[in-house]
Amino acid sequence: MKFNRRHFLKTAGIAAASLASPSFASGSNTVPAPPIQGKSVMGLIAPKMDTVRVGFIGVGQRGSGHVKHFCHLEGVEIVAICDTDTEVLDRSVAFVTEQGLKTPARYSGSEKSYLELLRRKDIDIVIISTPWEWHAPMAIDTMESGKHAFVEVPLALTVEECWQIVNTAEKTQKNCMMMENVNYGRDELMVLNMVRQGVFGELLHGEAAYIHELRWQMKELNQKTGSWRTYWHTKRNGNLYPTHGLGPVSQYMNINRGDRFDYLTSMSSPALGRALYAQREFPEDHERNQLNYINGDINTSLIKTINGRTIMVQHDTTTPRPYSRHNLIQGTNGVFAGFPNRIAIEKGGNGNFHKWDMDMSKWYDKYDHPLWQRMGKEAEKNGGHGGMDFLMLWRMVYCLRNGEALDQDVYDGAAWSVVNILSEESVNNRSNSVNFPDFTRGAWKTGKPLGIIGA
Repeated sequence: MKFNRRHFLKTAGIAAASLASPSFASGSNTVPAPPIQGKSVMGLIAPKMDTVRVGFIGVGQRGSGHVKHFCHLEGVEIVAICDTDTEVLDRSVAFVTEQGLKTPARYSGSEKSYLELLRRKDIDIVIISTPWEWHAPMAIDTMESGKHAFVEVPLALTVEECWQIVNTAEKTQKNCMMMENVNYGRDELMVLNMVRQGVFGELLHGEAAYIHELRWQMKELNQKTGSWRTYWHTKRNGNLYPTHGLGPVSQYMNINRGDRFDYLTSMSSPALGRALYAQREFPEDHERNQLNYINGDINTSLIKTINGRTIMVQHDTTTPRPYSRHNLIQGTNGVFAGFPNRIAIEKGGNGNFHKWDMDMSKWYDKYDHPLWQRMGKEAEKNGGHGGMDFLMLWRMVYCLRNGEALDQDVYDGAAWSVVNILSEESVNNRSNSVNFPDFTRGAWKTGKPLGIIGA
C-alpha cells in the first residue's frame, strides 16, 4: 500500500489553519469545485464481503461503544485497533478477547500510528472515532489505502477538506460514510416511512437541531470529549455540530437525491454561558477562565433548497434547557414534530389539525419502518442511544455483505457537515447568505431517493 505522506501533512495543515484562521475556514464561494478525478460514487455498491474485516482508529468514549457493538454482529472480524491512549486501547482489546473472539492487533505510540494499521491488507473497512480535526485526513488516508472509511460526525472542518474527501472517494471508488446514527432512530425511520407514503403531503419546511447542554464537559480537562471539544467554542462562531438533526430532515427531503441545499443564512446569540459557567465552577486563575469563548450560545441557521423548501437548523450546547433535535417536518397535509413526539394531520389524522395528537402508538403500529420492525428489539437490547447506534452498524455490515448501496454516502456527509463552515461565514458577514457547494457535481438531479427497504 502506498501512502501519500505529503498529502497527509498538507491536509493536517489545512485543519490546523482552519483553527487558527476563521477566514480560511470560510470560502464556499471562493473555493471552486475541483476537477473530477474519478467517477461519481452515488449509489456505489462494493463487491460482496463474506466477512467484513474491521479496523478501529480511536476507541475512547465513542469508539469503544462501536467495538462492543461489532462484537455482537454476525459476519464481522475485528482485526486491529489503534489509539494513542494505551489505557482505552487495552480496554477495547480486552473486551474483544473476553467475548471469545480473536485478539485484535494493537497500534499505538504516536498520532501517526494509524498509518501502520492502514498498511494491513486484511482489513476491509475502518471505523474512525477521533477528535474532529483528524476525521478528514484519516478518512482520506483510509480510502487511499484501499479500504472503506466510516467516520464519526462531522466529516470535515473546511470546504476544501470536504472536496478532498469527495475527490478521494470518487478516485478510489471507496465508500466514505459519515456515521449519522440519528437516521436510524425509531422515530426518524417512522417519519421517513410516513413521508414516502405521502402522509404529510408535499413537503415545505423542516426543523433540525442539536440542543444538548454540555457545559459539564468543560470539566474533562485531560481526557474524554471535553478535553478537546471545549476549545472549539473559542475558535469558531456558528453551528459547530449540525448533522444529528439535519441528517434525518435531509433524507425526508431527498437532499442530494432530487433536491439539494442552495444557500444558507446564519446568526448567533451572544456567547455568555460558558464564561459564566467557568466563573462559577473553576478557580479564578484556572485555564478555563482564561479562554475567550466566541461561539454564540445559540446559533440559528436557515437553509433554502433548490426546490424552494426551507430548513431551520439550531445548535445549543450551552444553555440550561431540555434535550431536543426538533425533528420537525411540515407538509401541505400536516406536520410531525419531535421532543415530545406529536402529529397534526388534515386528512387521515384525528380530525382536528388544530390540536396535537400525542398518542404515538397507533402511528407506530401503522408506519413503523420495516427495518425497525425487523431489528428494533435487537437494537434496543444492544443499546447505543436507544438502539440507533447498533442498528446503524448492523445496517452498514448488512449492505457490505449483501452487495447493497449504503444509506448514506460521501455527498451526504459533506453537505451536512459543511453547514459548520458556512454558518460561520454567514455569521461573520452580518448573516448574509452563503452558497452551498454542489458536492455531487449535478448528480443530485438524477439521484434516487432513499427507499423504504422491505422487512
